[in-house]
Amino acid sequence: MYLFHLLRSFLPLRNPIGFGASDFIAFAVAELLVLIVLSWPALQPYAQWLADRTAWCMLSLAVLPVALRLGLLVHSPVPTPSTSDDFSYLLLADTLSHFRLANPAHPMHRFFETIFVLQQPSYSSIYPLGQGLVLAFGQLVFRNPWTGVLLSTGALCALCYWMLRAWVRPQWALLGGLLAVAEFGPLSYWMNSYWGGAASASAGCLVFGSLPRLCERWRTRDAALLGTGIAIQFLTRPYEGTLLLLSVVLFFLVALRVPVEWRKLLRAVPIIVLAASPALVLTLLQNKAVTGTWTTLPYLLNRYEYGVPTTLTFQPNAVPHRELTADQDLDYRAQAAVHGNGAETLWRFIERAIYRIRFYRFFLLAPLYVGLAVFLVFVRTLRQLWVPAALMLFILGSNFYSYFYPHYIAAAACLFLLVAVSGLERLHGLIRPAWLRGRYITQVTILLCAVHFLFWYGVHLFGSDEVASALSQYETWDFINFGDPEGRIAIDNQLAHAPGKQLVFVRYGPRHMFHSWIHNQADIDRSRIVWARDLGPAEDEQLRRYYPGRTVWLVEPDAAPPRITPFQGAP
Repeated sequence: MYLFHLLRSFLPLRNPIGFGASDFIAFAVAELLVLIVLSWPALQPYAQWLADRTAWCMLSLAVLPVALRLGLLVHSPVPTPSTSDDFSYLLLADTLSHFRLANPAHPMHRFFETIFVLQQPSYSSIYPLGQGLVLAFGQLVFRNPWTGVLLSTGALCALCYWMLRAWVRPQWALLGGLLAVAEFGPLSYWMNSYWGGAASASAGCLVFGSLPRLCERWRTRDAALLGTGIAIQFLTRPYEGTLLLLSVVLFFLVALRVPVEWRKLLRAVPIIVLAASPALVLTLLQNKAVTGTWTTLPYLLNRYEYGVPTTLTFQPNAVPHRELTADQDLDYRAQAAVHGNGAETLWRFIERAIYRIRFYRFFLLAPLYVGLAVFLVFVRTLRQLWVPAALMLFILGSNFYSYFYPHYIAAAACLFLLVAVSGLERLHGLIRPAWLRGRYITQVTILLCAVHFLFWYGVHLFGSDEVASALSQYETWDFINFGDPEGRIAIDNQLAHAPGKQLVFVRYGPRHMFHSWIHNQADIDRSRIVWARDLGPAEDEQLRRYYPGRTVWLVEPDAAPPRITPFQGAP
């Protein structure tokens, strides 16, 4: 039946011009092409003026993705958190908003067990501080943690331009900033979830933009920015922070080949260390507050207690050291299965690396692969060779972990842009053969990127939920939210309009999968809504007595559709 409706969408509709779905798509693309070609002569002088003014360009690129995403709020409102990662990061943000690094263990913590949250020795998220600080800023300043995501994405797009200014000419750096808006802005899951990505990617921009500047002319500012980038990365993705540090070392080994240049680096080292040291101090303080020891990271304790997140591929599977709930056990067995029980081999490593090639499409629109190919063909200097070498460090280093999402190697996002933009810049300068000048190919490539982004943005801006839902299967990396597919929004709205304080028991069905519904704020007892597991009549009655005066509800997320009813005890 689904295939029938899909094929029928390409048949001419009953309208005066006989257009079907594919006709309207082709017509929309043609309109966009004409619009861009006609408007380019008027926009080109402004773009050139803007590209040469760093501050104005960065401000424009920071505002653009935020404004574009706010324009989608009518059809795609503030994202509703739904995954265990979302809720864990939001717990971290709420904890930091209370100006503490951890929360006391709750006496009734057995009701609040969920994935990626520690209950003992403290009630805390398992994640490092970086993304939590971004969300906490949004919560404290704007009363909405998602605004932190918006602003961090805007900062990323501006920093992509700043980074590229150290490698390419200003107009090409501006192009890279606009491509960052298209790739990582309003249509990206980095901007439409709470997982993060922009903070780590901004750290990469600071580091990879400071490196060539330090080599060309030593300045305290660039050394401090390099250290700041390293600090942000270690606060956001500690493991990949090691890969970033190795990339820095490799760059200096390539770039500094005479004693005079090494003395320049030695002057910068104390400043870099000083700028990066707050990350170490904050990490040690968080370790102590959450786990009770200075050297145990929260996610390592969670791995020991619950068996997740899974270990590196050359390590044996983790073994839980406490009784797991049904959904925690499901998550553990899923991660253990992905990890596998066999020993790591070279062939498994290569096979995994080849499989993950498809995920790198996230960092480059399809037409930009032309620039990637040209860059690799025309690599001539050691500094140019360092760029793909650094990318390989991230690709191969992350391959030691069983799971992969693009935000794991977000610090390398600006390097993907650098490769594509540098390739297009080189292609633009080719003049042979005369009948196929490189600038024509470059212009077409940029035009296709613009049409790609504008088309899909237009679908989400002007299309209804039905249109967005029908077309989403054709959109690479579609993460724009529309409708209420999980039923969370309807239940949240009902609870929001209920008077007084609420206690919500969650009763999972026998076929419950990975969608998490147990989520609470940092101060559970003072929260207006408390979410708790249904543990049976006797246990539930204890929690009801612990929270007297609250209206008690039962949520059954695995019903079709999910439903909320007044709590009546066990079925």
